[in-house]
Amino acid sequence: MTCLPLLRFGAIAFFAALSLPLPAQDSDLSAGELRLKPEVGLSVPSAPPETVMAHPRPVTPPSTVTTSLPSAVLAALQRAQVPASALSALVIPVSGEGPERIRHRAEVPINPASVMKLVTTYAAMDLLGPDFTWSTRFATDGVVEKGTLRGNLYIQGGGDPKLVLERIQAAFQSLQDKGVVVVLGDMVLDNSAFEITPRDPGEFDGEALRPYNASPDALLVNFKSVVLRFSPDPAAGVAHVFSEPPMAGLAIDPTVPLSRGGCGDWRGAIAARFDDVNAIRFEGRYPQSCGDKEWPVAYQDPASYAARALEGLWRNSGGALTGKVRTGATPARARLLHEARSLPLSEIIADVNQWSNNVMAQQVFLTLGQLAPARVDSMTVPRGRLTPVRPGRLERSREILGRWWKTTFGIRHATPVMENGSGLSRVERITPDALGALLRHAARHPQGAQFVQSLSVAGVKGTAARIGRSPDSLVHGNAWLKTGTLRDVTGIAGYVNAGRGARYAVVGFINHPNAVAARPALDALVEWTANLPD
Repeated sequence: MTCLPLLRFGAIAFFAALSLPLPAQDSDLSAGELRLKPEVGLSVPSAPPETVMAHPRPVTPPSTVTTSLPSAVLAALQRAQVPASALSALVIPVSGEGPERIRHRAEVPINPASVMKLVTTYAAMDLLGPDFTWSTRFATDGVVEKGTLRGNLYIQGGGDPKLVLERIQAAFQSLQDKGVVVVLGDMVLDNSAFEITPRDPGEFDGEALRPYNASPDALLVNFKSVVLRFSPDPAAGVAHVFSEPPMAGLAIDPTVPLSRGGCGDWRGAIAARFDDVNAIRFEGRYPQSCGDKEWPVAYQDPASYAARALEGLWRNSGGALTGKVRTGATPARARLLHEARSLPLSEIIADVNQWSNNVMAQQVFLTLGQLAPARVDSMTVPRGRLTPVRPGRLERSREILGRWWKTTFGIRHATPVMENGSGLSRVERITPDALGALLRHAARHPQGAQFVQSLSVAGVKGTAARIGRSPDSLVHGNAWLKTGTLRDVTGIAGYVNAGRGARYAVVGFINHPNAVAARPALDALVEWTANLPD
């Protein structure tokens, strides 16, 4: 195995490689579906939990008011062979002044896909504040003498959503600067801040190696992913394989033979084998015409990822370890050696919303479950800062978010049905009307500007960069959006500035087997809003 220099591929580059391709984060999960059995506390409007289908069926309440849809939207739906009854849409002025421009099936609960991340991230901004940070603590029950720690090194995860290689390397360097170079004991990993029921990473769609299926963890190291880089060497007839992070006990073939075929499905061409947790092998050939390529993959044994990666990184940084790496609790008597603070919440939610990172969203959602329910109930507006007081669990997160929703929005809008807070779910539900209320509320929030800036910018960056690509489009750089796509679901929600500067909240969803083909209808909805005269 050959490892890349850790500083060569920085956190930003790695995260971009992990998140930029639409198929990995915010796309049609066409490899398979899941008919989820809702967990305790989950219920879905309009259908009993035990009968929820993978394909949500549109239900129009008798009270639904439908306004005329723009002709461009209707034309796009027709081209995709999707009926207007599968579309839910809302266009309303953010200020609350002036008429609603579009209201079409806005009271119907729909599957929002990744747009549900707006609920998770806005609740976090409101309850925790934009400056909130997570802590990863390094402690010991031993004594440090002359570069040697005589005792165990405890690494206690606090739920940091973006504990990537450079930040771990910096923490290890700080420890070594403080005299911890040789550990005469064990490296003990403590992830007890989150209590999570283990799940098959391929449960959702059968794609266990996709990074978007990584499971949350209080000690989430590098998104539990390995980045493989292939560099052709025609003179040697092989492509050299580099990898990061260095993984203890994992052998990776250093080369793969070259072929002269077209690039195409180069991942399939190399015939990678991930069936052995101690090795990654290549039985095919790498197309020379591909040039340099990177492939982020979820490690095949996620339960051992943190141990292998942290041991590999520690030894790679010049540290030594005489014991083993194991999971355990940090004793109360342990003395703090170093504390690594995360990026602030405002930066974390920008990654979540702009690049639709599922595991980061779930980390934020679980953090909400660490809050005390009584404190959430008693909060007034503006809210004071809350701090985690208990282990995070998904059911606790649902409870906290439900309490926050009722305190913030009352009973007019039904509480969203949440599963994991990321939208990577077949049971999560919300109405466009409720999302419109959230967008309006966020715009008036003291930190509302930071929430808006966390969204993708149409034609410029994030998953909405495909919308309004042309600089001549009024949408280009003029709409802040969250997109979402699953099989049979596509959606969009956010803010669009009209011709004279009026800002609108725009929400649109299509729940239909041809939803992805009808995505241009939502793009047309955004364009239509940007072209409003006021």
